[in-house]
Amino acid sequence: QLQLVESGGGLVQPGGSLRLSCAASGFTEDNFAIGWFRQAPGKEREGVSCISSRDSSTYYLDSVKGRFTISMDNAKNTVFLQMNSLQAEDTGLYDCAIAFNPLQNICAQATYAFWGQGTEVTVSA
Repeated sequence: QLQLVESGGGLVQPGGSLRLSCAASGFTEDNFAIGWFRQAPGKEREGVSCISSRDSSTYYLDSVKGRFTISMDNAKNTVFLQMNSLQAEDTGLYDCAIAFNPLQNICAQATYAFWGQGTEVTVSA
């Protein structure tokens, strides 16, 4: 069955870095998008960054542009989110999810049907 296994969260000081991984397995479709979404305490979940398997197009939330980089290891269906210059505002529960036959807006949450368990990211001094 389809599985999304996340790793890489933790506690980091402001200005530090973390690398999240999302390993997807149990499917054969070749047109999909994998995204990272986060939910901070008391806030709505938001799309942080997403990547398409078909053309490697990417999406970034404005507040993370220039600091976060998403990449995909196609052979292993694993997506990495390199997060640099982390700020307190980046704190939250980070979930990876997969959407099949994604829309042009590859980070549209409604299209993501399968979700991982989430990994906590805490940015604090």
